[in-house]
Amino acid sequence: MADAGARYVIPTAKTRLRPVSMEDVGDLHRLWTDPQMRRYFWADEVIPRLRVRATMREAVEDLGRHGFGLWISERRQGGGDPIGFCGLRHLDDGPEVEILYGISPPEWGRGFATEVALAVLRYGFERAGPTRVLGDADAGNLASRRVLEKIGMTFQGYFPNAGRREARYEIRPEDF
Repeated sequence: MADAGARYVIPTAKTRLRPVSMEDVGDLHRLWTDPQMRRYFWADEVIPRLRVRATMREAVEDLGRHGFGLWISERRQGGGDPIGFCGLRHLDDGPEVEILYGISPPEWGRGFATEVALAVLRYGFERAGPTRVLGDADAGNLASRRVLEKIGMTFQGYFPNAGRREARYEIRPEDF
């Protein structure tokens, strides 16, 4: 399995993206329950480890089934510590694909989110073949919206989601 997973590793200038594994549950649970992160992720819910574990299982299955899923972002320098996650997933189990990313709050403002999002988007279009990718961000999360714009996505409008107002962006392979 290690050889199969190695083909999904995505190197970037400052990070190495590797597919998630069940060994990442602790790191992702800490990240996803951080008060600063969950403000814009998981609708501010403190999710239990069991939900993280289920999400990891789904991501591992998606990688085998669709050729994309969820990656852990690790520093290339300094020991490979996880600093975040990124990925592509089917939106609400439908045909639409969305991009996801999150960087640990101490690393915010250093360009990691843009770098990993761009790498995953490139991977998706070159190797997995979606006809378009959506990006959703809370309307007030200006930093995340800037990341979506920096990677070439176009604003489509606002929509309600779980009692929140979200901004939707999209990009197609021909516009990438």
